[in-house]
Amino acid sequence: MAGTYDDVAPLRQVEPTVEARDTEMAATATRTTVPITVVEPERVARGGIVVLHESREFSPQLIDLMRALSVEGWIVVAPHLFDRITDDETHQVFGDELFDDFDAGFDWLTRRGVFPDTIGVLGFDTAGTAAFLVATNRPIGAAVSVAAPGITEPLPDQDVALIEVAASLQAPWLGLFGADDPATPPEAVDRLRDATARANVASLTITYPGLTHRADRPDPDDDAANAIRIDSQTRIYDWFDSNLR
Repeated sequence: MAGTYDDVAPLRQVEPTVEARDTEMAATATRTTVPITVVEPERVARGGIVVLHESREFSPQLIDLMRALSVEGWIVVAPHLFDRITDDETHQVFGDELFDDFDAGFDWLTRRGVFPDTIGVLGFDTAGTAAFLVATNRPIGAAVSVAAPGITEPLPDQDVALIEVAASLQAPWLGLFGADDPATPPEAVDRLRDATARANVASLTITYPGLTHRADRPDPDDDAANAIRIDSQTRIYDWFDSNLR
């Protein structure tokens, strides 16, 4: 159905290990679904996009971005990544559970008849790191990472740094970074640009001045920042348009 609504996506079920049964991981193993927010286009969908975003609450700006993507013809699915986290002081998501949530959104789309090669992933911050890694080992059509850290050193609960697996990219990847972001210093972004160039798929790494590269964070009082936001948003649209076919 067209419009914005909430749903749940079943998780792929994996039998927990003996160790998991004996630790707090057992609670994670018993999760069977993840809540999702869906935005469907008015017309027949041309594919789908799984949005990974590090927000406990979906801001109006994020919903606007999802709706804009749906206007382009995509079914947009955003798993609620913090649903499994009870600690209100936790503001980042890492590890296998994040990939489980992506897989749930991916499976939800394929059950709706969306072909895997017309499904993309868009991730912000550490979820952008996950979007990159998804593109190295999942059968998707395209990936976009915004402000993804963990370029030269692995993030917590992450086995590898991005430059270590960049040559293994299996889907076209677009990376958007801010030149003054301490989590993604320019020299690290340059190394990532060189590493992704060795992959067998298209890649494009863009660096914007300052921290004004976030397509989901408009600043109505800063014309220069808004120009960059529009440019980054347009690049996201064009990347999916060019590669999800």
